[in-house]
Amino acid sequence: MFSSESRARPWTREASAAEHKKWVEVFKACDEDNKGYLSREDFKVAVVMLFGYKPSQVETNSVMSSVTSGTSGLPLQEFLNIIRKKKEAQIFRNEIRHIFTAFDRHYRGYLTLEDFEKAFELVAPKLPKRVVIEVFREVDQDSDGHVSFKDFEYAMNYGQNEAELL
Repeated sequence: MFSSESRARPWTREASAAEHKKWVEVFKACDEDNKGYLSREDFKVAVVMLFGYKPSQVETNSVMSSVTSGTSGLPLQEFLNIIRKKKEAQIFRNEIRHIFTAFDRHYRGYLTLEDFEKAFELVAPKLPKRVVIEVFREVDQDSDGHVSFKDFEYAMNYGQNEAELL
């Protein structure tokens, strides 16, 4: 599902031909009466088919509010763009989980300063220990000496958002 490429997150990702074909097929299957667009309910069904969960009302409202004015629903091209972005986010979250699991050497479900030190020792051996400690303290949001996956994910997303601003 995710690659072992050295980059943390692709800026854009082209869907494979098979993925694109599947997304178009799902769109067509959910486009009742061949209207050329998906209604709110059609969109919800499509997300269930592709991702296995029913989108929240907030998510559905967000998507439907982005629909170009003058159309009655979500046309194919906009649907494909939304699905591609959702897939990228899913892949990025899986990559974060993979990195967290690699850091969690003792399978405790949280990271300690020792886990950080060992990981940085392997990937950045010349990085000063004080920098590793500063990073750990920054990621350890509640200062309990443990970095949960939620803390780790937040830090990774924060770093990604900062990089996108540059």
